[in-house]
Amino acid sequence: MSGFWARRKAAVEAEARAEDAAACAAEQAAQEAELAERSDEELLQELGLPAPEAIDGADMVRRYLRAALPQRLKQQALRRLWTMNPVLANLDGLVDYADDFTVSASAGKPFQTSYQVGKGLLAHVEAMSAARDGAGADRIAPVAAAGTDEAAIPLPESPPEQNVCPSPEEEAQPSEAMAVRRRMSFRFEATEDG
Repeated sequence: MSGFWARRKAAVEAEARAEDAAACAAEQAAQEAELAERSDEELLQELGLPAPEAIDGADMVRRYLRAALPQRLKQQALRRLWTMNPVLANLDGLVDYADDFTVSASAGKPFQTSYQVGKGLLAHVEAMSAARDGAGADRIAPVAAAGTDEAAIPLPESPPEQNVCPSPEEEAQPSEAMAVRRRMSFRFEATEDG
């Protein structure tokens, strides 16, 4: 029997909440209708707010959103905020949601790539370097054929000697330790079974 009364009590409370929500919605609709009848300039002058085009900061937008204004003025204030803020106004395309992946015209189509499994972009890079070398040889050949004498350019007989000094770390390490390479060795004792 208690289940019936609990359900009845919950139904009465739900009905009361629904009536309150309907009354609030009706009151809000009446306020919106009253605000819609008045002009924007009159509403803004009454609340001491500038025109939406003259908004210069986020604080002013907050005042717009808290004030009892029609939705159209609040939307104009938000649009002004979006144009003022460079993060919101200038999309860079690097955000995750910049592309529309629901477009069926471009989704699912195969595409070509120069990447090769196991080789990477090697073939593509080699082709580009071969083309660049071919163009470079064309530029160098006319200069060589212009009459430069090989005898006019003196070549050194031998490359200059270079003294390479070992670093202190290299001097400190003995070379014998590097020459001897140790290997793992395993020794098994002979068992009686085998």
